[in-house]
Amino acid sequence: MNTYSNLVQRCFEDCVNDFTTKSLISKEEGCVFRCVDKYMKGQTRLGERFQEMNATMMQGGGLGPK
Repeated sequence: MNTYSNLVQRCFEDCVNDFTTKSLISKEEGCVFRCVDKYMKGQTRLGERFQEMNATMMQGGGLGPK
């Protein structure tokens, strides 16, 4: 839930700035789509790295290179 809340807040603040209409203009809509895509890819990569580090730690490798 926290991830979703952060996503909404960040993309809204970055993309929506015209409040003269009740719907998004095409520029804002494109920005929101790119923002959501980039955020979700970042979260996916973060999860993958966490899994990689966890697997290394479980094998007794510690926290990684020093």
